Amino acid sequence: MKRYLVKIGIADEAQLRQRSIDIAAGRRRRSRGEPKVWFTSMRAAAEVLSERNRELLRILAEEQPESVRELAVLTGRAESNLSRTLKTLAGYGFVRLERKHKSVRPVARPMEFTIRVM
Repeated sequence: MKRYLVKIGIADEAQLRQRSIDIAAGRRRRSRGEPKVWFTSMRAAAEVLSERNRELLRILAEEQPESVRELAVLTGRAESNLSRTLKTLAGYGFVRLERKHKSVRPVARPMEFTIRVM
């Protein structure tokens, strides 16, 4: 299975805001090697990529559950808390949430991380 290299950037809010404004105004283009995922601090990155969440990603990749409910059984975590965590991870592109009839199937993207601090 192909693994994706995810480049994570750390920059303060003002830098990220200015970067977004410059890109939107056409004054700046995203460079080839620049991170696509940004956090405002190492703490924020550490919370999203905590040991518990990395373990969740590993279980997702290995077990490939068909629903959030099945993942809750596999992990022993409450379904409501798991749904919130999965939405956060999906927001950063680490997980895909596929709608299947009345349920949601979480799918982990196999990836490696590098972090760049600005």
